[in-house]
Amino acid sequence: MTHDSLILDVPEHPFAPYVRILGKGKRGSRSFTQQEAYEAMKMILNHEVEDLQLGAFLMLLRVKEETAEELAGFVQAVKDSSHAPHLNIDLDWSSYAGKRRHLPWYVLAILLLAQAGHRIFIHGASGHTTNRMYTEPLFQILKLPVVQDWDSCERALNTHNFAYMPLRGFSERLEQIIDMRGTLGLRSPVHSLARLINPLNAPAVLQGIFHPPYSGLHQQAGQILGYEHLAVIKGEGGEIERNPDNALKVFHANTETTWEEEWPALFPRRHVKPESLSVEHLQGVWRGEIQDEYAEGAVIGTCALGLRLINNASIDQAIDDARRLWRARDRKML
Repeated sequence: MTHDSLILDVPEHPFAPYVRILGKGKRGSRSFTQQEAYEAMKMILNHEVEDLQLGAFLMLLRVKEETAEELAGFVQAVKDSSHAPHLNIDLDWSSYAGKRRHLPWYVLAILLLAQAGHRIFIHGASGHTTNRMYTEPLFQILKLPVVQDWDSCERALNTHNFAYMPLRGFSERLEQIIDMRGTLGLRSPVHSLARLINPLNAPAVLQGIFHPPYSGLHQQAGQILGYEHLAVIKGEGGEIERNPDNALKVFHANTETTWEEEWPALFPRRHVKPESLSVEHLQGVWRGEIQDEYAEGAVIGTCALGLRLINNASIDQAIDDARRLWRARDRKML
């Protein structure tokens, strides 16, 4: 028996090079190019990777931390695989964090924008973190449109000016990966890239993030993706919702440049966090049956962010317009 006959020629899995790029150690590893990120995510979406490879890939990225180019490549692969139709919308609204400290007042801001005639596509995921209130079950309780496919999405947009689609509606594979958080014990890059997808290519994109260092990352990725106008905030609980007690920094991007702006606090003193959260309280505020200064500030401030993007209004004008919409709201809607 020759020496050569003792050497086994084990073929390498096609996804192995992508794991190797990330995992070769301090000196040998590197970030993906945008094209490499695109190809890697395309294989993941097509179920062309082993579970072991996927877990290693996600956690190596988590330790390294993703770059704007990687996020843009991942997002483009998802957009290409979603086969979304051309639907006329004004604003893309991502909702992946869930609320824990305050009620999801951003839902009322969405209602104000829709009643003003603006078309909003909301997408998100639910249940991946315990003890949080998510958009999808809240919409179901309030009998607001939750859709599962593009045809029903179009009908809801034409009827209500807004619709919520769970991530599984256009990328079931990504939702499966988000649901792995309980197994892996950590968030993965999917939590970041999902916010950036903008599947219907809205001209205005709002994003709420929880960790401030990610603001610039999302800002740069949005510019690489060619979004007409993107704005990123440190949202309350990580959702697109401004805390009216604090000044707010907004990170903007378009195809040509990036910039930042500061929004002033709406109140001179902070409000006390509520002891409990109830859908009835949210409905009561909308109907005018309950007076809640913090809630009104959160709704008006969040609505103003949308108006700033959609109408290219000044900060002061956007806030004034949001207050007007709040006063004129249809209280029978909820």
